[in-house]
Amino acid sequence: MGKTLLVAVLLIAAGLFFVIHQPALPPLEASESAPADPALIERGRVLAGIGNCATCHTADGGKSYAGGRAFPTGFGTLYAANITPDRELGIGSWSREAFIRAMHKGIDRDGSYLFPAFPYTHFKNVTNDDLDALYAYLMSLKPVAYQPPENGLRFPFKLRSLQWGWQLLFFDSKPLQPDPGQSDTWNRGAYLAEGLGHCTACHSPRNAFGAEKKDRAYAGALVDNWYAPALNAQQPVPIHWTEQTLYDYLRSGQSPYQGVAAGSMSEVVHKGLKQASDKDIRAMAVYLASLGNDDAQQNDAAALAASTIDGAQQRTANDRSHGENLYIGACTGCHYNAADKPIALRAELSLNSAVTADDPTNLLRVLLQGIAADQGTPGFVMPEFATLSDDDIVSLADFLRRRAAREPWPDLHKRLTDLRKDLQK
Repeated sequence: MGKTLLVAVLLIAAGLFFVIHQPALPPLEASESAPADPALIERGRVLAGIGNCATCHTADGGKSYAGGRAFPTGFGTLYAANITPDRELGIGSWSREAFIRAMHKGIDRDGSYLFPAFPYTHFKNVTNDDLDALYAYLMSLKPVAYQPPENGLRFPFKLRSLQWGWQLLFFDSKPLQPDPGQSDTWNRGAYLAEGLGHCTACHSPRNAFGAEKKDRAYAGALVDNWYAPALNAQQPVPIHWTEQTLYDYLRSGQSPYQGVAAGSMSEVVHKGLKQASDKDIRAMAVYLASLGNDDAQQNDAAALAASTIDGAQQRTANDRSHGENLYIGACTGCHYNAADKPIALRAELSLNSAVTADDPTNLLRVLLQGIAADQGTPGFVMPEFATLSDDDIVSLADFLRRRAAREPWPDLHKRLTDLRKDLQK
């Protein structure tokens, strides 16, 4: 029996032949809730930002933390829960114990299993003290009486009892331990990135059952029609991230060698991490840089950037294709860089993962949608080019790949057609 089939049999057996349900925890009585220490609430607000909680638990046009944001998956669509302190539709009746159990073990107050789209697989690394602060903050919010849409998962994936088998196979409940061989700053960064930050939830590929492939952590993945590029040694950029470029990017949303934040990452930077201290941003940068940093390469980063840009400019001069004409007319005015000093605001495309990654999604999405003033670099706008024909966009994308000395993307027309359809929904 193949491994995938065996896993499927175990999961179905767990759900269909055993009624697995954890005990419900008693509701918190209204008389038991009391205002928390303002300092604790403030610390929880900052932690909620690092966890990007508001973004995931707020629908487009909806009230903050009231849920309803859609998360399409290979098993159907999930909708984020209401985590305001409304007693009927939110978590207002949840005790501290119920909240910590959900965060650490993926179990609802009523005893049912939560779907792992809620990243309790990472939140199990968060200390009780930090969860106390986060709980205090969420319970201090204004209650919102909003019922998110019902999940649209296909059978049998909608059976919560199946999650018992999923956890048995894919969930290690032991929290992350500090590495004594690393600095306090590195360990703090690991705690934030692997805990509330849940970075691998987007940057790691998943198996057929939606579990992260732990042996390919930070190898890159397509999430919600954005591509979260690899941060390990297989980074798809000519110049790997360093502590400083990661700090710049996580703090301001831009880096001269890697470009600007867009899409989901823009929300992380400008809505979530803006709450974090410089010290915590630095710690995350130290940890993430260690995943794929090539010290020898970094010592020569300026020279490597110059040779990459110079080579791209030479290829531009000798191309003479329709894609090059589009590039000269639509792109060079904003994206031209001197080889010896690329500027973050100009997003040098020969260095940018949107062009150099194996997946074309980010480049196509930015071409179709542009980058608004509240994304990327605040106050700066990239216009959309959705009115270009598919042939034009494909020609431009093919040219940018050649300009960056990369192999052409296969099936580019199909990916573009699919993206246009998805973005119109």
